[in-house]
Amino acid sequence: MKKMITFKEIKDSKEIKTYIKQADASLEALGYTEHSFAHCTKCAEVAGRLLENLGYSEHETELAKIAGYMHDIGNVVNRVDHAQSGAIMAFRLLDKIGMEPEDTAKVVTAIGNHDEGTAFPVNEIAAALIIADKTDVRRSRVRNRATIQKDIHDRVNYAVKSSDVRLDVKAGTITLILTIDTKICAVMDYFEIFMSRMLLCRKAADVLGLHFKLNINEVSLL
Repeated sequence: MKKMITFKEIKDSKEIKTYIKQADASLEALGYTEHSFAHCTKCAEVAGRLLENLGYSEHETELAKIAGYMHDIGNVVNRVDHAQSGAIMAFRLLDKIGMEPEDTAKVVTAIGNHDEGTAFPVNEIAAALIIADKTDVRRSRVRNRATIQKDIHDRVNYAVKSSDVRLDVKAGTITLILTIDTKICAVMDYFEIFMSRMLLCRKAADVLGLHFKLNINEVSLL
């Protein structure tokens, strides 16, 4: 019998925890930034809070949290096409525990459309996930300080002193507010690697009826 699955049930699943842990271990071996429970949990929280504050139902909010938490499990297979392999894994896992097909479809669709190479905000849950994922820029994602000079991704993340995603429902805006230590990383370095992600966030914000903005060191850049 199918049922409504909660975010708590997903977080408590030992099976899903195992896949997230191994996926992050694979990315660590490849030299990527942190993609473990801190990233997954933050994506879940930001995606869920975004839909909640926009007036979406508790049910839709739960689905956004689930998609946010599970979105990177495909890295356990391979970094390449991890959104698609993750979507297939999510389908199997969610169907196995009895999630309603309509809910499974929404979560799977969001996961399968979150990576910028093939991403598109095909629905509100996908849009919330994209914004949550692409705005997670922070120093604590860097695993090894020794890499910050030679790896631009690590350097940009390490340079971020503070990061906040701020929703203004009345103004119809969602803003990524960053404070960057320009002694570590120039603002242009951020744009070099993250411009495609910011443009994707703009598309996602459009789906939610919002305008995406970027503010770095108190300067509005988008």
